[in-house]
Amino acid sequence: MAAKLKKGDKVVVLAGKDKGKQGEITQVMPKDGKAVVDGVNMAIRHTKQSQNSQGGRIPKAMPIDLSNLALLDANGKATRVGFRMEDGAKVRFAKTTGDAI
Repeated sequence: MAAKLKKGDKVVVLAGKDKGKQGEITQVMPKDGKAVVDGVNMAIRHTKQSQNSQGGRIPKAMPIDLSNLALLDANGKATRVGFRMEDGAKVRFAKTTGDAI
């Protein structure tokens, strides 16, 4: 099945502690039904100092369920995603505006 939300999409959080926050998807995990959105669902990770990185308390974006995310349309509002055929290719489109994504 084709993915409704993909890496690089601008999304808004619909439910949870970060409700209303917006961000860009950096990673999608289709098997788990989750995605990582920068600036959303942050957790503090305590890391030991290494040759490559400074140690300490580092905030990290944790995965959030795909059902709690909605795509942002051209108007900046949350929209659902649909699929249609255009010129023999399957295309995602925003249900609110009808524009192809």
